[in-house]
Amino acid sequence: MKPEPQSEQELLERAKEIAGITFKELADEAGMETPPDLRRDKGWVGQLLEWHLGATAGSKPQQDFEQLGIELKTIPISYTGKPLETTFVCVAPLTGVHGLTWHTSHVRNKLSRVLWVPVEGEREIPLAERRVGSPLIWSPTAQQEQQLQTDWEELMELIVLGQVEQITARHGEVLQLRPKAANSRVLTDAYGASGKMIKTLPRGFYLRTQFTAEILQQNFA
Repeated sequence: MKPEPQSEQELLERAKEIAGITFKELADEAGMETPPDLRRDKGWVGQLLEWHLGATAGSKPQQDFEQLGIELKTIPISYTGKPLETTFVCVAPLTGVHGLTWHTSHVRNKLSRVLWVPVEGEREIPLAERRVGSPLIWSPTAQQEQQLQTDWEELMELIVLGQVEQITARHGEVLQLRPKAANSRVLTDAYGASGKMIKTLPRGFYLRTQFTAEILQQNFA
C-alpha cells in the first residue's frame, strides 16, 4: 500500500495521477486479482483505490484519511456522467441513540470533507477495462448541510420512536436509510414500537443519486 498522504493537496495529486487508468492496470500494480464482476466483491473498487491513495482507516468509523479528516467515496457513473447508484455513508445506530445530535453524528463526520472519485460503472464495460475518472474534494454548502441534517433528524426520530421497520427508501430527500447486510440472516438489535428490543436487519445511511449528481455537476460544469 502507498504511504499515507501528508496533505490534502498530495492526496488530490495522487487521485489525479490515476485518472484515466483501467482497474486492471491499477490492480496489477497493487498485486490484486481483478474479479470478473462486483456481485461478490462489492467493496473491491474502494479497496483498490484505498491502496493507491494510501487510506488507512479500512472499515473503522473514522474518515479514510484520518489525519487529513477526509473520507474517500467512489461513485460509479454512466456514459453521461450521472451517478448510477446511491452512495453508502455509514452504518446507522439503532440502539443507544438517545442524546445523539447531528453535530456529533457519524454521517456529518464522514461527509464533512470528501474526496469523490468517479469511476466508469456501465454494466457492459468489463470490470478490468473500466477507468477511474477525475477526482474532486468537496465539503457540503450550508444549504446541503441543512438538507442532510433535516433528513438525518427525521430518520433518527423514527428510530428513537421504535419505527425503524416503518422507514422506507422514500423517507428523506437527500439521505435515506436502507437495510445493509450481506444476507437476511444477519440481524441486529433495535427498539420496537413498544420500547422493547426487537431483531431487525442492520441499516445504513445512503446519499440519493440526485444529491451526488448535483455535487458532480457543480464541480465539473
